[in-house]
Amino acid sequence: MERETQFIGQSAAFQDAVERASLAASLDRPVLVIGERGTGKELIAERLHRLSTRWDRPYVIMNCAAMPETLIESELFGHEAGAFTGATRTRAGRFEEADGGTLFLDELATMSMGAQERLLRAVEYGEVTRVGSSRPIRVDVRIVAATNEHLPALVDDNRFRADLLDRLSFEVITLPPLRAREGDIEVLAEYFGQRMATVLGWDEWPGFGPRALAAMEGHDWPGNVRELRNVIERAIYRWADPTKPVDALNFDPFASPWQPVVHKSAAKADGGGAPAAAAEPAPASTAMPTGAVSDLRAAVDAYERQILADTMARCRFNQKVAAEALGLSYDQIRHALKKHGLNQ
Repeated sequence: MERETQFIGQSAAFQDAVERASLAASLDRPVLVIGERGTGKELIAERLHRLSTRWDRPYVIMNCAAMPETLIESELFGHEAGAFTGATRTRAGRFEEADGGTLFLDELATMSMGAQERLLRAVEYGEVTRVGSSRPIRVDVRIVAATNEHLPALVDDNRFRADLLDRLSFEVITLPPLRAREGDIEVLAEYFGQRMATVLGWDEWPGFGPRALAAMEGHDWPGNVRELRNVIERAIYRWADPTKPVDALNFDPFASPWQPVVHKSAAKADGGGAPAAAAEPAPASTAMPTGAVSDLRAAVDAYERQILADTMARCRFNQKVAAEALGLSYDQIRHALKKHGLNQ
C-alpha cells in the first residue's frame, strides 16, 4: 500500500483544482494550498514541484505543527554550534537543504509570529541567517505552503502576518472537500477497494453492495479522502466472503460496547474535593446519513443494516450480546438479521 501521487476523481471542482496546480507549477512563485484534512494538500504540493523547472532539485518537506516553537527557527534556518543548549555542531536548515528546489511548509498557520517574521525575510530577500550567526546565506527556494485555516481571518485576529500572507499568496489553490466532489466517492471507493482486494489476495474484486454504496453517499466524510480510504480498506479486510459484494461499512473504528469510561472533570469549587463520578459509557452509534435522499425506504433500510452489521462486528457476532446492546429481544434481532441477509 505504498504512497502514490496520482490523482483520482472526475468532478469538475476537483479537476479545476488540479488544473490550477498544473498551471501554477511552471511559474517560480509561491503557492498556498488550502483545504480540510485529508483532501490531498501534500499531493498538490508535490505536483507543483514535479511539474516545475525545479523537478530534479531537492523537494524538502517540513511540518510546522510537529516542531516545538523553540526549535522551529533552528529547523528552518539552521544553527551554529553552541547557539543554544544541545547545539553541539553546526547544522544547515531546511532552506539550505532545499536550495535550488522547493520547500513545502505544511500546517503553516501553526508557525509562531517570530518564525513568521524570519520567514518573511527569507521569502522577500532570498537570505537566511542561522541561529547564533550574523552572516546571511543566499538561498534560491520556491515556497509551497499548506494549511486548513482561513489565513485572512487569522490576519484579522493578529495571529498571522499580513505582509507574509501577501508574499505567499501569489496563487491560492483551495481543494474541495470530498462531500462537494460529485461522483468521486464511488470512483475512489472502487479504486481503494480493488487495491485492498489485491493486497489480501482475492481472486477478483466483487465490488460494493447497494447498502454500502448508499451509506457512502450519505456520510459527510469529515476526514475526506484519507477517511474514505480507511473505511474502505477496513470494510474489505473484515468482509468474510470475497465472492460477494462488500455491503457493510464501519465509519467509527472506536465504537465499542467496551470503550473506556469517560470521566468528568474533578470539582474545583474549593480547590479540592473528591473527583466527580465516572460517566456511564455512551452506547456506540453509527453516523446517520446526511446527504440527499431520493428513496426513503432504501435509505432507512441501509442505515438499519449498517447499524446491525457494525453491532454484530463489535459483539463478535454473538447475537445475544448484540440484541442486548441494541435493546432488542433475541427473536427480534434474529428477524432483523434475516431481513438484511446478515444471519450467515
